[in-house]
Amino acid sequence: MINRLQFSIEIDAEKAEIWETLWNEDAYRNWASVFYEGSYAVSDDWKEGSQVQFLIPDKSGIYSRIEKHIPNEIMHFKHIGSVVDGQPQALDDETKKWSGTTEVYTLTETENGHKLTVDIDILDEHLEYMTKTFPKALERIKTNCG
Repeated sequence: MINRLQFSIEIDAEKAEIWETLWNEDAYRNWASVFYEGSYAVSDDWKEGSQVQFLIPDKSGIYSRIEKHIPNEIMHFKHIGSVVDGQPQALDDETKKWSGTTEVYTLTETENGHKLTVDIDILDEHLEYMTKTFPKALERIKTNCG
């Protein structure tokens, strides 16, 4: 079963700085390592419609499409399938359980800076891990701003 979770954190920084911390290659590697050491993302241009691969050092992970990207405001990923040895795989029965799930990063203005909100679809088997780990990733993002 797929669960929709929402995580958020207040960050006292400009939108552009938060956005850079989220999606700059080195900065992304830093906060994504909270989930798995050595995690990284690969995309040709980070524009709407382009593919992104979210990988770990052995070049396995998932591939997604950027559904919407408004710089400094919203990044919406639609997760599609698995990656093995750097190559996107055809959908199998296991992948079909989660293909089409989304992960959306939104920045909104607050009195003291900005609020980063992440809405993410999670399978039951990853629910406990993500519930514990995602807040740590957001804290790392906040620490890395400024």
